Amino acid sequence: MDLTVDDASGLRDFYSAVIGWEPQPVSMGDYADYCMTPQNAQQPVAGICHRRGPNAQLPPAWLVYLTVPNIAASIASVEALGGKVLTQTRSSSGGHYAVIEDPAGAVCALYQER
Repeated sequence: MDLTVDDASGLRDFYSAVIGWEPQPVSMGDYADYCMTPQNAQQPVAGICHRRGPNAQLPPAWLVYLTVPNIAASIASVEALGGKVLTQTRSSSGGHYAVIEDPAGAVCALYQER
């Protein structure tokens, strides 16, 4: 899950203090977003991102990733059934994802593993 906000550095510090997550910066060019990893864990469990660049249009809410077997088919279904595609499909280290809004206005990401 990811959280996209105007002040990612401030929220990084908040969740680091409240939950104990250890931040790891992820370079976005002229700024950094953060992967948040629980203490003594090997993998991050969340991202805290600035609402800039490719994330500029995302709402300030925790974004869950829902796994789908075929992202192209799922995107087509979103559009056919009255949802909105908020971002184009993007690549990540483990697969592809796109942020969508369902007909009720709830936002999530669809994720297909490679």
